[in-house]
Amino acid sequence: MLQRRLPYDTDVDERTRLLAPRGPRRGPLDPDDPAVSPYNLWTVRGLRWMTIVLLVVTIAWWMLLLISTFISPPMMHSRGSGYYDFVYATVSVALLIVTLLFFAMPSRAEQYSCLVITILLLVNVIIILAVEGLRTEAGWVGIASALWATLMSGWVVLCDRVVEYGKAEEEERLTGRHETRRSLREWCGVFAATILTFILILIAILLTATLIMSAHDTSLEPFGSRYYVDGGKYQVHLFCEGPKNESKVTVLLEAGEYPVEGSMEGWVFDAYKNGSIGRYCYWDRPGYGFSDNAPSPLSAGIAVDALSEALVHADEDGPWVLVSHGVGGIYSRIFASRHSAQIRGLLLIDTLHENLLHRIGNSSRGFKLWLLGVISPLGLDRLWGWMFKGDTREDRIFGSAANQNGKLLKAKLQENLVATTYTLKEITTARVILPRNIPIAVVSSGERVKRDQKWYELQGDLSKLSDKLINWDVVDRAPHEVWKTLEGRAVLEKRLRQLADGRRKV
Repeated sequence: MLQRRLPYDTDVDERTRLLAPRGPRRGPLDPDDPAVSPYNLWTVRGLRWMTIVLLVVTIAWWMLLLISTFISPPMMHSRGSGYYDFVYATVSVALLIVTLLFFAMPSRAEQYSCLVITILLLVNVIIILAVEGLRTEAGWVGIASALWATLMSGWVVLCDRVVEYGKAEEEERLTGRHETRRSLREWCGVFAATILTFILILIAILLTATLIMSAHDTSLEPFGSRYYVDGGKYQVHLFCEGPKNESKVTVLLEAGEYPVEGSMEGWVFDAYKNGSIGRYCYWDRPGYGFSDNAPSPLSAGIAVDALSEALVHADEDGPWVLVSHGVGGIYSRIFASRHSAQIRGLLLIDTLHENLLHRIGNSSRGFKLWLLGVISPLGLDRLWGWMFKGDTREDRIFGSAANQNGKLLKAKLQENLVATTYTLKEITTARVILPRNIPIAVVSSGERVKRDQKWYELQGDLSKLSDKLINWDVVDRAPHEVWKTLEGRAVLEKRLRQLADGRRKV
């Protein structure tokens, strides 16, 4: 029986060519022959497929972190903003994609760049684990994201080294020498990979610098106490100044667009020192100042529930005069409707009307807040202020630079997402429930009402919330932060004293 003789060996191993020879091989192959490839090795092919699997897993994790910005999956809430986690996942995805795009074009520049990224990310992990405040804010999600990014960067270095070795081995076996020449296509690939990895190095450097700065910020102790709320999921900050006297009212401050410590507290503290009020308290809404971020979604009513719970833990039960500014008026009015028996008055300082909630709830503002939040871990503005403008920890937590803080940006994004749905429903209900015999004083910005007729009309509508209106003052030439003018401070202190004393006139 005749047996057919094959022109090549049928035993297959990792050195077997992917393309069958068309005839007997005569001499070494040309270096540009497609058969001269590191993919001839099973090891290289296996690493590539494993990289693809890791990329799929990382993209799934990235998408889960993206979703958690808008709605928190069970067991995935972190007490920080969560934007660091997202950036670490993005770096992981970028590294794996760059590796796959230029998998067969290893270069020492890419290897060294990824090695630097690995070291920087490892430093990030060490900082997070070593600093209690950062570790608490990051939670298991943040720690896992940083550690995964470090491992993926190390994986990229490993892949590049193995492919480089395999490429050299195949060239020596099939062409007789190690090829040092690169084609134009290969040079373009190496250049592109190097540029992309240099960008990732810059991101890793900024992440590390911002973490060091944040670690320094965590050393600033809050002025009051922090209390666990919502079943122990996060903490909110509450502070009270002055001796507690159950026979007298306590002024409760609700911030507007910025934390109380860096905005309203100054003039209220002056009123306390002047004897206009005997005691005041304030809290930081979730994500503001010293408070943790809350799970998403977070409506005004949910935030008010957190305040109510914190007041119970602090053994503070009023009676209250509520003072609010800007969007804080929404929160104060909901709180007043739910605790009307303890409310002795409301002072609304250029507060937002419910008919204008669409201004903070529009989609373009939401996208801008999300984008600013995503890049906040790079600390571009905060690092510049820290190194060249002398910004302090106080500036970054509750002062002039607080609006660059990822936690505050996350809180404002949460506010934006539900402003025209849950929050609007809650404030509409609160308006119906709020008793009309609670004294109210309204103080409006003269600059704001002059340039915004709708704002002026709705400030007038706020003055009709109660049958016991103390007064509606429009402070001429005063900005939105009415207390920034001397006349504004005088008017605010006068109305606050009236509400605290329970008098209609002074």
